[in-house]
Amino acid sequence: MNSQALTQSQRRYDAKAIAGYFRYRPWLAWARALKIIWNFVIFVLSLKWDDWQGQVEQNQPKRASQLREVLTRLGPTFIKVGQALSTRPDLIRKDFLEELIKLQDQLPPFDSRVAYQIIEAELGRPIKEMFSELSPYPVAAASLGQVYHGWLHSGEEVAVKVQRPNLRPVLSLDLYLMRWIASWISPWLPLNLGHDLTLIVDEFGTKLFEEIDYLNEGRNAEKFATNFRNNPTVKVPAIYWRYTSNCVLTLEWLNGFKLNDTKSIREAGLDQEAIIQIAVTSGLQQLLEFGFFHADPHPGNLFAMPDGRMGYIDFGMMDQLDESTKECLVDAVVHLINKDYSDLAQDYVNLGFLSPGTDIRPIVPALEAVLGDAIGQNVGDFNFKTVTDKFSELMYDYPFRVPAKFALIIRSLVTQEGIALSLNPNFKIVEVAYPYVAKRLLTGESPQLRRRLLNVLFKDDKFQWERLENMVSIARTDGSFDLFPTARLGLQYLLSDEGQFLRRQLVIALTEDDRLHTEEVQRLWNLVKDEITPNRLFNAAIGVLTDLSRESVAAILPSVTSLIAKNNS
Repeated sequence: MNSQALTQSQRRYDAKAIAGYFRYRPWLAWARALKIIWNFVIFVLSLKWDDWQGQVEQNQPKRASQLREVLTRLGPTFIKVGQALSTRPDLIRKDFLEELIKLQDQLPPFDSRVAYQIIEAELGRPIKEMFSELSPYPVAAASLGQVYHGWLHSGEEVAVKVQRPNLRPVLSLDLYLMRWIASWISPWLPLNLGHDLTLIVDEFGTKLFEEIDYLNEGRNAEKFATNFRNNPTVKVPAIYWRYTSNCVLTLEWLNGFKLNDTKSIREAGLDQEAIIQIAVTSGLQQLLEFGFFHADPHPGNLFAMPDGRMGYIDFGMMDQLDESTKECLVDAVVHLINKDYSDLAQDYVNLGFLSPGTDIRPIVPALEAVLGDAIGQNVGDFNFKTVTDKFSELMYDYPFRVPAKFALIIRSLVTQEGIALSLNPNFKIVEVAYPYVAKRLLTGESPQLRRRLLNVLFKDDKFQWERLENMVSIARTDGSFDLFPTARLGLQYLLSDEGQFLRRQLVIALTEDDRLHTEEVQRLWNLVKDEITPNRLFNAAIGVLTDLSRESVAAILPSVTSLIAKNNS
């Protein structure tokens, strides 16, 4: 294979093509491997020396800084690995974590003369023809590129992102070595932790190659903006395609404060709780509604804007969930909330955490022991990091594995929870997340969501009044949630053909145990009476009935009457 073929394969990550290229150029691989090994051997010997001298605690800050410098020296691939580790406080000690966080946006830039040459070569015009002003030095430097602040001749304020030179060959070689090492060490890792280690490297490589294609990033940004077009709390920068190429991206400049800059956020008088609400809710929308999610939401990529909106930038690392995966995720959330651990174990099979055919019977009590304690008696006590920490214990005893796609989702969720905790140390993710899930289930815009609502409300063929009360109560904690449209949707569903099962079950629930359940109905009414007055409810009922055919209404009434008579006899 020649270098031209490798360059073509590098537009997309192709492990076989890259391996084929370096297999016949072993001197390149060995030279790079020796450099990597040398850097890490010095670091490990430094740790051992501290241990021998009894100076471990004293030298911790120094060693943390040394690790950051090693990763920076080894270049973009290892910087990205360090960035991923910087979002895992469950794996990395606090002092090391604080240094690795600096890899997110505190990296040494490359020469601006080189960057200017790349801009002109990529866009085919002199700088002065395109920009009325462009900062002489980068305002931010990241692992794969750096950003300049500028203005177009038409007056728009822009950020110009320029890719580091010679990036693709460097990434290709490092990924080739990582994959080779992964294939060797997988059998030596405990149980199945290394089961898909090469697949995880491949997933990492695929995302890296997508991230260095700035045309792809521009398309991602526009797709993300389209998803949030009706959300006034989320801001996505516009892309200026005339000044964009594979290695140069020009986009709208966003003014704001990084989400970990809590001092500036407070001084600007911004509501930190509102910012948390936007961050968590928009993150859930990405996973459960759109299926298209930002896989790298570290504090450097999220901004609290002066007008209270939250700005997203850097759309290089994104991922797409298919409909079945989204539905399985909602199922898992519902089963977790309901503490239906047998169904939850089956969800893990459906999502790929357990292999098909796995005997889930011994896993069910283990899930109950681990997740039951993590959730506690109060749903507000739920903490995602606590669950992931406890869940990792199961990896040693049961055949769980983390599919490559879910490594990104878990990373995204843990990172967002970490950001929220930096703004509010007492933050509980479910206090924001569950009202959103409850609202989504109660509004039931799709048949799939309505079916999941039934799964929540019924257990062992019995209607769970307490669950409905809790859901309504929790949903109302979201200030934007209006119960009246939900009641109208519910009534419309109840009177439709699709709602036949629910009509029957409601009548049974109201009359089961040889009594009318007026107390439960009264408690529910007390929750909603301030928002759903009889007049509004009557008008909604009239509106729904006018949408139904006379035949549909006539068919509904006898079935309800007969069910009541049957249950009272």
